Amino acid sequence: MNRLLWVIQLLLALLFLFAGGSKLFMSAAQLTGQTPIPAWFLRFIGVMEILGGLGLVLPGMLRIRTELTSLAAAGLSIIMIGAVAISIQTMGIATAALPFVTGALTSFVAYGRWRLAPLGVPIRVEDRRTSPDL
Repeated sequence: MNRLLWVIQLLLALLFLFAGGSKLFMSAAQLTGQTPIPAWFLRFIGVMEILGGLGLVLPGMLRIRTELTSLAAAGLSIIMIGAVAISIQTMGIATAALPFVTGALTSFVAYGRWRLAPLGVPIRVEDRRTSPDL
């Protein structure tokens, strides 16, 4: 479970770093061309996506405040709920599939790092011999 969560976290981090970065570097006209949302709010969402993407991987890699990983994933899930709603309103249900799947994966990471395989829990020596994850 730990390895699966790490793979999903890394892929999501790359996705959110790319999406957030593109929101920061696009012109305001390009940002607001498809949605009725103001450019300043989309830039704010871009910053939150970058911070959330970093929050998915850095606490676990650095072993500092590892509980922040599940909080970052939960925050990104909230952003994806909004993305699904806006996608349905502006472009239809078919285009909402990608943000829906992304939101489901961020929710899985939030729950997984909170309950299934928390990052900050030390592993006992006995568990290392019997755990297939290690």
